[in-house]
This record gives sequence, C-alpha cells and structure tokens, in this order.
Amino acid sequence: MAKRVYPSSFAHPRFWPTWLAIALMKVVAWLPWRLKLWLGKAVGWLSWRLVRRRRHITDTNLRLCFPEKSDSERRRMVRDTFIDNGIGIMETATGWCRDPEDFRHRVSFQGQEHMHRALAQGKGALIVGVHFSTLDLGGALHSLFFPADAVYRPHDNPLFERFMTRARNRIFGEAIDRHDLRGAVRRIKAGHAVWYSPDQDFGRDVSVFAPFFGIEAASIKLTAKLARMTGAPVMPLVFHRNPDDRTYTLEYLPPLADFPTGDDVEDATRINAFIEQAIRKAPTQYLWLHRRFKTRPEGEPGFY
Repeated sequence: MAKRVYPSSFAHPRFWPTWLAIALMKVVAWLPWRLKLWLGKAVGWLSWRLVRRRRHITDTNLRLCFPEKSDSERRRMVRDTFIDNGIGIMETATGWCRDPEDFRHRVSFQGQEHMHRALAQGKGALIVGVHFSTLDLGGALHSLFFPADAVYRPHDNPLFERFMTRARNRIFGEAIDRHDLRGAVRRIKAGHAVWYSPDQDFGRDVSVFAPFFGIEAASIKLTAKLARMTGAPVMPLVFHRNPDDRTYTLEYLPPLADFPTGDDVEDATRINAFIEQAIRKAPTQYLWLHRRFKTRPEGEPGFY
C-alpha cells in the first residue's frame, strides 16, 4: 500500500479533521470521570454495532484464544472488548492531556521493589508491557513512580504524530521510533528504563513462530535482541483498570531469569507466556481488535 502524502502546512483543510480530533481529546481529558466513562462506553458500543470488520477480527481472536468459552460468552466478550477499548480512547486522551499527578489517588502500584533492585544494577531496564486499552494512561500513571522511555510506532498523519509524540515525551523521558534500535540501546546503556510492548504481528521477517494462547503466532525477536545487546534486566509490567472502572493497578513481576537464552523461539515463548498471563487478568481490556494471528506459517491458511 502506497504511503499517503500529506500537505506541508498544518493549516491545510485536509488537517482540519485532525485539529478537531485533537481539540476533542483535550476537552474529553477534562470531563468529569463518570461522564468520561459513559462516553467511552457509548463509543465502544457504537463501534461494536457498526464496525463489522473489527468485530469479525475480535471474534476470531477470542474464538482461537478462549475455545473453552461458549458462543454466548464469547459474544459478550467481543462486546465488552469494544466497550473497554472505547473507554480506552478516553483514557488515552486523559493520559496525553492531563498532569498524571491529578490521578495519583487512582493507582495502586505493586511490586515496585523489583524495579528498584533492577535499576540498582546500573544496567538500565527493559520494561515489557502489553497493548491494553489502558496503555497510555498506564504510562502516565507509571511516570509517577519511575521515569521511563517508550518505544512506539509513529503515526502516518504528521499532525497527529506531532501531537502524540509531544504528549508522550511529556509522560516519558523519550519517545523512541520502533525502527530506531540504536536509540533504544543507547538509552538503556545510559541507565534508562525503556518500555516496549512486543505483542503485535509485524511479519515473518522480524519474527519467529511461538505459541500464544496455544496458537502459533508471529512473535518479534527484538525483546531478546535488546536484552542481549544491553545486558539489562527484563521487567514484566502488568496494568489494568479495576472492576470499579475508577481505579487502576500496576504491578511489576520479578525480572525474567536467564533471559535471553540464545534460542529465539524459546525466548519468544517466554515473553508470550507472560503476555498471556497479563491478559487473563483483564481479557476484554486487551486490543483484540488487531490481527494478532495475521502472519501464518508457510502453507497454513489465514484466520481472518
């Protein structure tokens, strides 16, 4: 697919919808919590009703990963996934546009001692996160306790990319393009913690096939590569919105022992096992809307 060409001036009418979206995000960020929650649920419910393609992808993912669920249970999970991700849009706006201190009272952070011990080694740290709907608000809440950089995928729209990067640079120490391996290594070797979420399908060129919920999934090798190049401890981070829909829990697990092993499949399998463990704590808050099993082993038909 050819890359879109955008006008050079952000004043061009083509950017007016983007300016409107940015303005709406700034307004949403300051709404009362209950109203913000209601709007998020409404956006999620409407998306569930209207966006058939993503509903099919979500249903396929959940059918593959939770075969023990009945059809009615899975349909409810699909709907709840859209609703949680609708709330996630409001959470993202809040994380990008508000001071994290405004929400310190909403977060419980467990396992901090694991990160303190890791950073005391002086080798930096590689934080392994997960693509939950709470991702960007989770990053903002994390910044109240530990500084960190973040690896991210740049947005194609240059105006939204500027807005997003400025917001993330305010939350994180530095936003690092996912293609900038040297930048990530440099920051880790300088003693920084770098947040990285290795749970999406970026194709077979950068991946190995490893089990994820019992399904062979294209799993990127970069986690082990970064750990090998830096010698940094790998820190699994779990975060989710609590059932009250008003508070959040972040938790560091102990660093992965004897990682990496030098076996890319074994290393990816261990990372996937942690991600699966994290997802099971709040299954519908995960980004099931993306094609996690898009890339298949040679000769195997696609799922979508």
